[in-house]
Amino acid sequence: MDVYAVQHIEHRSNRSFEDVVAAFEAATGEIEDGAFAEELAASTDLQDFERRIRGHEGDSGFMRFLMLDHGAWLALYGERAKCRLYTLGNPLIARTMLKHDLRVGLNVPVRLMIYETADGETRIAYDQPSSLMSRLNNPEAAAAAAKLDAKLAALAEQAVGREPIAGTVA
Repeated sequence: MDVYAVQHIEHRSNRSFEDVVAAFEAATGEIEDGAFAEELAASTDLQDFERRIRGHEGDSGFMRFLMLDHGAWLALYGERAKCRLYTLGNPLIARTMLKHDLRVGLNVPVRLMIYETADGETRIAYDQPSSLMSRLNNPEAAAAAAKLDAKLAALAEQAVGREPIAGTVA
């Protein structure tokens, strides 16, 4: 069994949970509820596919594939929580990595969580894509993943307006 380190990133904000969610969603496009499969099926060729996908990109270059509102279902248990998990990415960005190693597909699209801490601070958290892909030992995939890291950090910084704090987990 191989062991590798994953770099966990958290961006902190004094902005409200709702404001951070709104800023994040404004910067990302949306292709949820089967829309990706529909766009793929309707594509007539590569250029048509890329045109269709670009139509779903937000200003950040990302689009949301899925949102799970953990706070909504936790409320059924009587727990008060503000926490949303997003699956986001862009197949055109993913292609820059997948062409070097299909195993990248295990970690793209990426997962990102926006949550409110007990003391009212809002955070955006994710595992850095390049660290997740470091196990592949593929320099080309690593270089492309580093570009994804930068795009993801820029998106999070835009949503929260702060620099990230980093911690490493194994």
